[in-house]
Amino acid sequence: MRKAVLLLLMITGQQMLSAQKTASIVGAGKEINPYKYSVVKKANFSKAAVSSAHPLASMVGVAMMKNGGNAFDAAIATQLTLAVVYPGAGNIGGGGFLLGRKADGELIGIDYREAAPEKASRDMYLDKNGNVQMALSQSGHLASGIPGTIAGLFATLPYAKLPFKQLIQPAIDLAEKGFVISEREASSLNATKESFSKSSTRPTAFVKENKWKAGDTLIQKDLAATLKRIQQKGAPGFYEGETAKLIVDEMLRGNGIISLDDLKNYTAKLRSPLAFDYRGHRIISFAPPSSGGIIIAQMLKMIEKYPVSSYGFQTTKSVQLMIEAERRAFADRAEHMGDPDFYHVPVKTLMSEAYIAQRMSDYYPDKAGISNMVKAGAIKESEETTHLSVMDAAGNMVSVTTTLNGGYGSRTVVGGAGFLLNNEMDDFSVKPGVPNMYGAVGGEANAISPGKRMLSSMTPTLVLKNNKPYVVIGTPGGTTIPTSVYQAIVNIIDFNMNADDAINKPKFHHQWLPDEVAVEKDFDIEVKKQLQAMGYKISERGAIGRTEAIRILSNGKRETVADKRGDDSVAGF
Repeated sequence: MRKAVLLLLMITGQQMLSAQKTASIVGAGKEINPYKYSVVKKANFSKAAVSSAHPLASMVGVAMMKNGGNAFDAAIATQLTLAVVYPGAGNIGGGGFLLGRKADGELIGIDYREAAPEKASRDMYLDKNGNVQMALSQSGHLASGIPGTIAGLFATLPYAKLPFKQLIQPAIDLAEKGFVISEREASSLNATKESFSKSSTRPTAFVKENKWKAGDTLIQKDLAATLKRIQQKGAPGFYEGETAKLIVDEMLRGNGIISLDDLKNYTAKLRSPLAFDYRGHRIISFAPPSSGGIIIAQMLKMIEKYPVSSYGFQTTKSVQLMIEAERRAFADRAEHMGDPDFYHVPVKTLMSEAYIAQRMSDYYPDKAGISNMVKAGAIKESEETTHLSVMDAAGNMVSVTTTLNGGYGSRTVVGGAGFLLNNEMDDFSVKPGVPNMYGAVGGEANAISPGKRMLSSMTPTLVLKNNKPYVVIGTPGGTTIPTSVYQAIVNIIDFNMNADDAINKPKFHHQWLPDEVAVEKDFDIEVKKQLQAMGYKISERGAIGRTEAIRILSNGKRETVADKRGDDSVAGF
């Protein structure tokens, strides 16, 4: 009898373990084949869709919705997959913002922006003469803030339907068994080889003796082990125990300052999203410590009283108006925006009709403004971020922007843990008036302080039409993020463009300082000449952002588009 009971207990235990084991959907011949996949730039889907920076990540997100999950499940699984297949910006060593709208209309804002360690100080990047040591804030161990991504994913979980163990399994499989890399990724890894070796104290999977080439398989065993600890122990599998010890050991080897207490005490925060109206549409975006929501609210409100649609898409008249709105909004960013837990950000005033009118009172058509004359109003973010947009069959909308800051962050891989750390400390104002790596100037509002979250340009955004889901949009791109989202919204609402044209047409960017307009290489030459004749300094640059967009068409289908500027790809059903 006793043997029978023991046998029954053994069988029951085996069945329970079997039930807990998540069946893999990743592998040759399976639902997601990491050794053979293709980029899909646009498609219409009847029920659900994901647009992200990598085909495998979009496919994983969609698979979760097919298997009973919702848009929040897809957002979690897609982010975890990006941490494996898109190491330049996908991450578990960085942070981000999630903006969601449930089908019942509830708005959700989850802030998992990195935070300054307890040992951080206001002048930590200044030498004895008060000069900024930019290398310390932009690369290596001292450049890293406390990572927030894993805390953010677990803060998202209550809105999801599937168990976390299932959502993380594809990422584990892709890290452990590998996936083939594209020509673009191979080139990027090769270009960063020296930085990885310089900023990391242990060997890393990203460094190959010979050059990486398209079709090579990238295997990340240490990262797989880290992901398994998170799968088994939840958030403490990252912020405590072995992974936390590996992070701190890496810090000690490289003179970094993140401690065990910093990790254990980190929390994601709920933020009330910002919402405002523009030409009969409801725009929802992120609140501080993101500057993005306020900036696009200001820019759209600044141009709303003008008949922009009659000016025409990227005519000199429409571009000049939009540039001047960008100039004024970024001047306000430098002066008035920071972490609201440390600094009073006058959100209501910055977005008020009266203030907006005052800001545009010195606007003159056909004449370039001058940034040293256009100050902030008086009131008494390489651009390797990444974005994903999700919409499910029930009408849940999720817009997520995450980042390591620069490409591959600090270039520091945590020894034995296999993931890259961010270099987000550079997003603080390391010294008032001194620009960061994106040329953004800041002041006291964004000064370094222990526990403080650095100001961000990330702008995950949702658009409602007739109070129903219409657009999910966002992009990477440092300080170009708000202007890219702004231009895409204007393209859709004012110029009646489809989502493909709205995100893929040439972009332009002005951020107050430096006082110049950056344009992509395919920007209209005649418009460029006419702007120069008005007094604008124009600089040509490479790609601006990589926007991901989903728009609901009149027939209910999800028009889903991935930016042409990268390996971005869509998936859905």
